[in-house]
Amino acid sequence: MILPKLWKRVANRMLGAPSLPSAAADFCGKGGKPTPVAVAIATAFLALACLPAQPQAAPSPTAPGAPPVSSLYRIAGTVINAVTGEAVPRATVTAQTGDDFHAVASVVADGEGHFALEGLPAAKYPLTASRRGFRSAYYDEHEGYNTAIATGPDQDTGRLAFRLVPGSILRGAVTADGGDPVEGASVMLFLKPRGHNPGDRIKEAGTTTTDDTGAYEFGNLAEGEYLLAVKAEPWYAMHPSGSESRSRPSSGSTVALDVAYPLTFFDSATDEAAASTIVLAKGNREVANINLHAVPALHLVVQAPEGQGPSHVGTELRQTIFGSTVSVESVYFPEAVAGRTFEPTVAPGHYELTQGDPPRIVDLDLASSQRIDPNAGTQTVSVSGTFLTSSGSILPGNAAVSLDSLDPARRQAPIEATFSKGIFKFDSVLPGVWELSAEGSSGQLPIASITVGSRTRAGNQLTVKDRPLSIVATVSVGETRIDGFASKNGKGAPGVMVVLVPKNISALPSLARRDQSDSDGSFSLRDVVPGLYTVVAIEDGWELDWERPEVIRRYLPGRIAVTTEGSGKLVNLDRPVPVQAR
Repeated sequence: MILPKLWKRVANRMLGAPSLPSAAADFCGKGGKPTPVAVAIATAFLALACLPAQPQAAPSPTAPGAPPVSSLYRIAGTVINAVTGEAVPRATVTAQTGDDFHAVASVVADGEGHFALEGLPAAKYPLTASRRGFRSAYYDEHEGYNTAIATGPDQDTGRLAFRLVPGSILRGAVTADGGDPVEGASVMLFLKPRGHNPGDRIKEAGTTTTDDTGAYEFGNLAEGEYLLAVKAEPWYAMHPSGSESRSRPSSGSTVALDVAYPLTFFDSATDEAAASTIVLAKGNREVANINLHAVPALHLVVQAPEGQGPSHVGTELRQTIFGSTVSVESVYFPEAVAGRTFEPTVAPGHYELTQGDPPRIVDLDLASSQRIDPNAGTQTVSVSGTFLTSSGSILPGNAAVSLDSLDPARRQAPIEATFSKGIFKFDSVLPGVWELSAEGSSGQLPIASITVGSRTRAGNQLTVKDRPLSIVATVSVGETRIDGFASKNGKGAPGVMVVLVPKNISALPSLARRDQSDSDGSFSLRDVVPGLYTVVAIEDGWELDWERPEVIRRYLPGRIAVTTEGSGKLVNLDRPVPVQAR
């Protein structure tokens, strides 16, 4: 079962619910087994304390119109530490509805990790579990997908093993020359992609600030490979202004204090390419200390471009850290008049300067102070367009739109904009190949094709050259759905990765869809763009670089072909999809 982004946010709030007050433990019997009185009290506590909002209660067998007792079912099992295999006591387990992720029942596991959710009608229930010191999760969760538990007459739902992963911790100290602590340093954590897909990027995983001892800490982290960067300013630094530095020579004391800390990576490297990877296993506690070394500060002189009239011209200096952009300093000239200057003080390093109107972008590898030519850099162009539905009408409403560069050599952060009534515009885009995406209130909008002039290309990629570009992006919004079953040895296979592969495999991953099979082997592939596809089911496929055509092709011989012809339709596969080994 997929967790749409909108419902992921709802689910995250649910998972962040406070734990049952410890006072409730006083009503438990010996060995952590709740007494009958405790059950009643704990049930009342859970309704108020464990859930972020009043849940929908399971129908009572005695209530008018309720299902008979024989048609009600239970979900039971044990919460287990995924690292040690030991039971996790007192974890909160919640069953949610499969359509909107509202809580319908919740229980606190006993001292041996056992839980049971009783009186549930036949349906599919995503399960969540949370416990302090562990990462809250859905049952058998992988990359935003999970296995919902299907209750019914022939479903075995009483022996689940719900594995929770203990959160990892990364801590350390930032020090300066001589070992003095650096207070107020900005510490940025980045997570490296797990696969090798071309579109995978290093993502920012958190930011914190050092305390007065120079210490920092990131808690409850997922396992993975991390990178660390520190940005700080020496507390004693004194920088002469541009006019002062040009009008009179600096004294020795002034020069000694005109210093800066370069952007520094673990393990105390100043080159992004030399940054050391920090590997966090499940439940690990690692220490990463970083030492900063002050160097002479650099002074730039950026002159306003001439002949651009009275328009407001923005000039901004940025640093790009593992693909994420951090603004260093910026200024807006009320009028772009010759002689007006922008004079930032910086540390040596790699920067990106945007100047002029229309903007030009300058890549700067700074090792010395310098004056920047107002006409330097690569000219950007505007990219504008319209979103249409597959029927040809303007896409209504509002959405967030972004362009992601597919140039691996350029450390370009995504460019963001919005659209209203189908119209969008990016003012400053560098030449190259880009990927267009849009997200509305209900989640990601599937872009079926992009048209430039009279030429249409499937997928969401576009090529920007040296002149403004106008496009039409076609979006499939009909919520076409493909339902089916993953089968192994004649039985439904739970927890399997199911991939819908477009016949035009070059359109991966924009037209592909994925899901994880539920406990009965069923799956649903949603928001499918009309076209020709094949469906494959792969056991333990979550570590695969499935977006690479050469990888997914290996599984196509075991496929089930399917065609979707229009939006808003439900397609039921006429036979199970055979599960293939990874």
